[in-house]
Amino acid sequence: MRHLIQPVYYKFVCLLLLVTSFCLPAWADTINISNNYPIQLAEYGQLEFLLDAPGTMDFKEILHNGKFAKLQKQIPNFGLTKDAIWLRFTVQNNTNDGELMFNVTYPILDIIDLYYPDKNGHFQMIPGGELRPYKKRPVNHQNFVYTIQIPSGTAQTFYVRIQSREAILVPIYIGTSREIYNKLYNDDLLLSIYIGIILVMIFYNTFIFFSVRDWSYFYYIIYIFSVGLAQVCLQGFGYRFFWNENIFITEQSVLWAGALSGISVLVFVQNFLHVKEKAPWAYRIFTLFIVVYSSTLVMSLLGYFSIAYAVIDFLAITGVSFILLFAVSQAFRHSKPARIFVLAWTIFILSVIVFVLKDIGIIPYNIFTSHILVIGSGMEVVLLSFALADKINTFKAEKEASQALALQISKENEQLVREQNIILEAKVQERTEELQNSNKDLNVALTNLKDTQTRLVEKEKMASLGQLTAGIAHEINNPINFVTSNIKPLKMDIADLRSLLNRYDALRDSPDIQQELNGIEKFKREIDIDYIHEEISSLIKGIEDGAARTAEIVKGLRTFSRLDESDVKSIDIHEGLDSTLVLLRNGIPSNVNIIKHYSELPKIECYAGKVNQVFMNILSNSLNAIRTKKEQTDHESITISTKQEGEFVVISIKDTGIGMSQAVKEKIFDPFFTTKDVGEGTGLGLSIVFSIIEKHRGRIIVNSAPGEGAEFIIYLPLDLSNHL
Repeated sequence: MRHLIQPVYYKFVCLLLLVTSFCLPAWADTINISNNYPIQLAEYGQLEFLLDAPGTMDFKEILHNGKFAKLQKQIPNFGLTKDAIWLRFTVQNNTNDGELMFNVTYPILDIIDLYYPDKNGHFQMIPGGELRPYKKRPVNHQNFVYTIQIPSGTAQTFYVRIQSREAILVPIYIGTSREIYNKLYNDDLLLSIYIGIILVMIFYNTFIFFSVRDWSYFYYIIYIFSVGLAQVCLQGFGYRFFWNENIFITEQSVLWAGALSGISVLVFVQNFLHVKEKAPWAYRIFTLFIVVYSSTLVMSLLGYFSIAYAVIDFLAITGVSFILLFAVSQAFRHSKPARIFVLAWTIFILSVIVFVLKDIGIIPYNIFTSHILVIGSGMEVVLLSFALADKINTFKAEKEASQALALQISKENEQLVREQNIILEAKVQERTEELQNSNKDLNVALTNLKDTQTRLVEKEKMASLGQLTAGIAHEINNPINFVTSNIKPLKMDIADLRSLLNRYDALRDSPDIQQELNGIEKFKREIDIDYIHEEISSLIKGIEDGAARTAEIVKGLRTFSRLDESDVKSIDIHEGLDSTLVLLRNGIPSNVNIIKHYSELPKIECYAGKVNQVFMNILSNSLNAIRTKKEQTDHESITISTKQEGEFVVISIKDTGIGMSQAVKEKIFDPFFTTKDVGEGTGLGLSIVFSIIEKHRGRIIVNSAPGEGAEFIIYLPLDLSNHL
């Protein structure tokens, strides 16, 4: 086996080095499309990006935003994020054609809008994305393909806005229409060949399954179908040809396919390597993986896409590693099927590694690395088919050898019976019975190897942590609901008043006015006119209160939204503190009191948004410190005090949280230092606070002890220009 694997690894590494040597990074700022280079991949410094964390910035803000940063990777790769991503790039058309095309070869982006300048220099937008109507695409293809007019010899700048629940990867090819269509054809051809291989393997193994009735083939057929379906979803073929009109399937397909492929490979490996019989402890781990994979389907249906994607990514890494380690351990125990499985699985893992290294920019992005998963998956499917065929041949050979051995021993026993005496004959008979029992055990073992058991358990329901934006939406929803609930009774009261007025209008035509007036008085008593007057006043007062509450929240949002302002401005510190508390209100526990001791302060010169960010980070840490206390009281508090000391404004934020030791105090401003559990914090919050205050030529002091809460004292200069 060693002689078989080493040449394969050697050839694979040589091929990998050969392919990656064809693509070296380019650092030109402008993408030049010429007759000699009619198609290019936008990469490295040719692209600039901007992260729009709230996802609310409009194009006018982006157009004049100076915070774009050059891309330091070969292609944009932002992983799983809820931010809106803005890309900016400039294209120089040095061809003879005044028309170029863009091709974004990652078809599972939810929203991707292209902004381009028209003949008058005004920017127009072409909407795109999986969640946009497929029929409105300029080009009928699963990729996002745009045709743009760029006069020959000129250059134009373009903007792209992307949002997606899946990992955001944006490989952009720019070139002439001929080259772009040629690339689309080649990509579709490669994927079609892969789908053809998958279909051939499904039909081939289905035929064998009905011939030999080995359930390993049945589970392998399910595995091939699931892996093929995952690639069809990831490459956009399913969306293009089958369900582009169904938003629900479009949203769920990639995650479903990933979860089903993970479940199917676990079930197949359990059966193929006889995990339950050979290693019950490993069988329990396999079952646990299947249960967690199944829970991601529930999370997807409930709308927790980010958590489901993160869980599937974690399961893919740990599951693949565990399967490989288990298969290697079985291979060292002289299991031939396990050796072939290790070879197939190793090729697939290497393809995954190349795919990941391509995404993070270590290996160049090209036609080989972009389709490496399809290639590796196809090779794995073929090799595993060989392994299954070899498994059947192995069992046949073992059974025939066992039967031949039993026959030979039986003949020897007969010879011994004829040559030996009665005592020897008894011993030979005993030996013959043992051999027959052994043969029966082998037949039972062979039958057990063809059986399989699998079961699914109830899926565990998970909840997601609320985020700041959800809190704001909740805050605004309360007063809006209050206003909405008052509208219906107000309409009914107005309808009663309208009916009363109509009766008065009818008096002019009535022959008996007194009788009509008596009827009107009776109607007024029926509708209780005095109560209606009081109720209308009360309802209008409620609507006014709801509107005022909404205005307060919107004002807080507007005040806090100055995060992206880069100019020094004169602001009221108290407004910044209050707007931050408005945004955090939904996350403040009911037992926490916010105590304010504001002094009369002049306005100060500062970067308004940055200072608001300082307040947000410190207040969030204070709330977290209070939440983590083991013993909560009804008198937990955060006290905010302000005062002026000479040329500085002093802001104190003191909480009744768990406090911190001297060792922690010395490290809290270090980047990536955190006392939270793994995965709950980045350790950058207070580091950012320190850098912002340092930028303002101020200082920050921390007073704290374990169990006594913490106090952050911030000194900011009144006039920043005097301290620069």
